[in-house]
Amino acid sequence: MPDDRIHLIVLFGGQSAEHDVSRSTARHVLAAVDLEKYDVEAIGITRDGQWVRADDAIAALMQGVDALPERLSPDGPAFDLLPAVSDATHAGRTVVVFPLLHGPLGEDGTVQGMLELAGVPYVGAGVLSSALAMDKAKAKEVLAFHGIPQVRSRVLHESELTDETVGELIDALGLPQFVKPANLGSSVGVSKAKTAAALRDAIGLAFSYDEWIVVEEAIAGREIECAVLGNLQPRASLPGEIRPKAEFYDYDEKYVNDTAELLVPAPLTPVEVDEVQRLAIAAFKALRCEGMARVDFFFEEYGRGFMVNELNTIPGFTPISMYPKMWQASGLSYPELVDELVRLALERHARRRRRTDR
Repeated sequence: MPDDRIHLIVLFGGQSAEHDVSRSTARHVLAAVDLEKYDVEAIGITRDGQWVRADDAIAALMQGVDALPERLSPDGPAFDLLPAVSDATHAGRTVVVFPLLHGPLGEDGTVQGMLELAGVPYVGAGVLSSALAMDKAKAKEVLAFHGIPQVRSRVLHESELTDETVGELIDALGLPQFVKPANLGSSVGVSKAKTAAALRDAIGLAFSYDEWIVVEEAIAGREIECAVLGNLQPRASLPGEIRPKAEFYDYDEKYVNDTAELLVPAPLTPVEVDEVQRLAIAAFKALRCEGMARVDFFFEEYGRGFMVNELNTIPGFTPISMYPKMWQASGLSYPELVDELVRLALERHARRRRRTDR
């Protein structure tokens, strides 16, 4: 009897500072996949860039073990994507790749470009939108062009750093300020600076992760998030709100301490919900996203209203992650969300191949 299940290749790990976040995300996606619909292959990318089959991860999940291996062994069975895709395709299988790689060399268009060359459908944003959303500096430029509101900010390359930089930033944006690496996520390398000395240190830390940094004014606003799902006709979820216990929603609160208060749906008026959903879809379209994205906002209730902070094209999928929680509150279960993402990947691939196969 032929096996008509979709061959789903789940990529996780990677070389970025968000390797552990990716591993956690993959664990929960793998646990949610319906094995009657999907023949799942888990592929881990080690911290030094080797691709290995993670058969032990699937075996552990089948036995109910709630973890992926802490570290991927470079001695595991090597994996080469192109022959694997070719073999499955020639065998008449439908192949879809699900990249769960947060940060550079995974979420920034690099892996997406490889998958385009391989001619295989994949979940999430394409090359251009992945690169744009990953680079906070360029994303801000595109969103500004489309008239989408944002907090005041400055972009700085390490070659532009001078003795006057700190003073110029304070004159332009005041204090406190947030300093971020332009091409990273999960709040890695992000600092809130309240003094000139702290700002100088924050700039140094951010430059240790990326040669481009973004410096933003810090505002007294609520942190609102909205999930977007779809290709050419995306839809937005009910929004959620994050109320951090720390100074800001940093890496430890996201993935270690689990202390932040997550409100789904967010306590907003119907008019406010409509507005944040409208802006989320507008930002999604402005960056030409497809598949999925989580759009993060600051909400200045008695001032400028909703302002887009950033878009995340491969949002976290852990139990405390907002993206699946917001869709669950909107009536879409975790397994249904995975099914829809795979469907969208196949739909986009078929649409694009109609032109490239001419």
